[in-house]
Amino acid sequence: MTTVLLVHTVPLWRASLASLLGTGQGIEVRTAERGAIRAALSGGCPDVLLTDLDCPGARDVLDEVRTVTAPHGGTYPLAVLTRSDQPRGLRRAYEAGALGYIDKYRPVDDLSEVMHKLADGGRHIDESLAFSLLQVADMPLSPRELSVLSMAEEGDNVAGIAARLHLTPGTVRNYLAAAIRKSGARNRLDAIRRAKEAGWI
Repeated sequence: MTTVLLVHTVPLWRASLASLLGTGQGIEVRTAERGAIRAALSGGCPDVLLTDLDCPGARDVLDEVRTVTAPHGGTYPLAVLTRSDQPRGLRRAYEAGALGYIDKYRPVDDLSEVMHKLADGGRHIDESLAFSLLQVADMPLSPRELSVLSMAEEGDNVAGIAARLHLTPGTVRNYLAAAIRKSGARNRLDAIRRAKEAGWI
């Protein structure tokens, strides 16, 4: 028997997904809301943690999963339901250590097989998500270059970024230039566009 802990913030969708998963052979489904993952785990360790990257507060759910599983060495395999046009969500899931990436538009008849595979220590990436995930995983920017580009995307100018990060304007310009070069962009706006499309920011 494979136990799946389904975490979702919308009650109707959570119940629907739980019902769908529960029809799979050898699948036991437990559910939890955002903020209740630790309490749900106290009822016994699941074999797989599953969440939907489109649910409201998905970022908070992933942060909570990372916090809760870290003391246990990440022993609860994380699987996410997502779409190929959600690179930012894919990046967050990748950073959270997700082992399963399931396209929400895939056929559902083998979903239980995916859960069993993850519970047995395997990985799963739907083919439709592979390219987007590769872009996310192959992010060439350093953490500092990424933060500077993210602030530029938010509308901060060089002086504003420098003040926020306690850097000189010249250093900020150097980070921006490196981000433009590494992303293969023509200028700052093009670098921001490429980074957003790839899910880096």
